Parts: sequence; C-alpha cells; structure tokens
Amino acid sequence: MRTGVLILLGWLAVVWAAPANETLSVLRVGSNTYSNVTVTSVSATDIFFTHGGGMGNAKLKQLSPEWQKHFGYNSKQAVAVEQRQAAANTQYHTQMVGQASSRPLAGESLVQVEGLTWSLDFPQALARARAANKMVLIDFTGSDWCPWCVKFDKDVLSTGRFAAYAESKLVLVLADFPNRAAQSDALKQANQELKRQFQVSGFPTLVVLNSSGQEIGRQAGYAPGGPDAFIAQLERSNRK
Repeated sequence: MRTGVLILLGWLAVVWAAPANETLSVLRVGSNTYSNVTVTSVSATDIFFTHGGGMGNAKLKQLSPEWQKHFGYNSKQAVAVEQRQAAANTQYHTQMVGQASSRPLAGESLVQVEGLTWSLDFPQALARARAANKMVLIDFTGSDWCPWCVKFDKDVLSTGRFAAYAESKLVLVLADFPNRAAQSDALKQANQELKRQFQVSGFPTLVVLNSSGQEIGRQAGYAPGGPDAFIAQLERSNRK
C-alpha cells in the first residue's frame, strides 16, 4: 500500500532528532538566508525547520562546513540513505501508476490515487468546476523529494475524511514537480506555466479557486491539524 511506502520513506530519512526546538537567528543555505529559525529535526541528508516565512527543509550538503559538523553530516552515510530513498520512491511511483485511471474523461488527463481523481489538465478541470459549481484545488507538490509534501499527502489528502469532502465540493488538479519520476515535455511545460501563473515559490502550495477561476485561498507549506483543519480552511475560502 502507498501508506506503507510513505512509512518506509520516513524511516529511511529520519536518523536522529535535533536538540528540541534549537533556535538560530540566521541559517544560510546556498544563496538563501532564513531568519528566526527553529530546527525541528535532522536526518542523514536534510534539516527540517520553521522560520519567519513558514516551514522549510534543506540538504545538509548545501550548508557551510561548520553547520555540517554541527548537525553531524556524514557524506558517505547521506549517499547511502539517498540511494535507499530513491529505491523507495521508485516503488511509491510504481504504485501510483498502478492506481492510475485507464479511462480519461473527454480527453482530459486524469489519475486516480487513493480513490481521488486528480486532473493533470488545468483548463479542462476549470471547465468541469464551472459546470458543477465547485471549487478548484491545485496541489503544487514535489512528490518524490519534498518531505513536507509527502507528509501533507499522508496526513490530509490521502484520508477518507478529505476524500468525502472533495467528492462533493472540489475539482482536484495535480501540479507535480518530481526529481525522478518521468513526465512528458508537455506536462512539464504546463506545470511550469501554472507555477508561474500562480506565483508559486515553494512546495507544497495548495491554491484554491472559485468556479470562475478566481483565487480565494492559499496554503504555503505544511499546516498541522489534519483533514478537519484543512477542510475548515477550504470552507472559509468558499464563503469569500
């Protein structure tokens, strides 16, 4: 099952926890600088944290040698973990392909995951939303490399509670930006155009539109609270 693979991914990634709520005034990752940082956990490959702009993660290999030493980075161990993660990701995407719908509707590219139908064609999805007077939810995600995306998928989007709500209220659009999973050039271009259109700068980002295609809500990054909290957020957006 997909949940089993997600558990495996988490087990592979998490090696040790950082000191509880370790705080940093500034954390530099490559060309990016984060302020008011609170480290939540550290794996063999990544550091996970909150910061003044929300939640984030970064590769330890992108940190300065001083911070790598501070967080116990071991390059050989990191390579080994990344190889195991790649194998688990391959299994995960094989399962997703196995669940894909074999009957696209009216030429629209659709996939079914955990009983939910996700469109890969935004214009077609918006047309369906207008006809049914439903909201559109666009999930901008990095399904095979973004830990917060995988966690939000597991905690919210793959739950029966969310599926029941989505069935009656939403048309779902998946805009995936994987590192390893194969995509057609046309799909890559369409997702990039959608990312530019909605000015998405990080993953996961969930964008909510009304049936006319106007943005009425947005969640940038992971948000706790499970499906009930997310559904309540969607309902607030729907009342705008």
